[in-house]
Amino acid sequence: MRSFSNLWYWIALAVTWSSASHWVLGVPWDMAIRARKSESDAPMRDFQDLVRVNTNRILFVARESGLLLAGLVAFAMTSVALMGFVYDSEFAQAIFLLGFPLLLVALLSVRTAHIIQDQALAGEALIKRIQRHRLHIQLIGMASIFVTAMWGMYQNMNANVLS
Repeated sequence: MRSFSNLWYWIALAVTWSSASHWVLGVPWDMAIRARKSESDAPMRDFQDLVRVNTNRILFVARESGLLLAGLVAFAMTSVALMGFVYDSEFAQAIFLLGFPLLLVALLSVRTAHIIQDQALAGEALIKRIQRHRLHIQLIGMASIFVTAMWGMYQNMNANVLS
């Protein structure tokens, strides 16, 4: 269970953050670019419709089962953190370093969905809000990759592979 020395973990980390940066609120980023650059209204309408559908879905889940999800996620993250950093399980550390920043992205997505719905954003204002949200996801991702890389190198340097 040597996660930080496993190439597949690092591939999974890169794919996770690449996907999180591309699928902003469940909407592919290329749709926002196409909507901004297009001369016709159809790409903008498609983009706005997809954002509306996904923000409604995110807010529905948050309203209907947000408290239950918060409790379950808090239990799971606390359990993984304890197994990883108190009981020294490298696999649990790897899961925590992958999952905790994604939890921050999920909370940020709920907040952004609230803002989009409350302000009834559309057109260029909607694209700017989604772009700002994407930037925050990328910043969280960069910090996450940096912390994970530093912790992984520390674990690999302290690993006693012969015993």
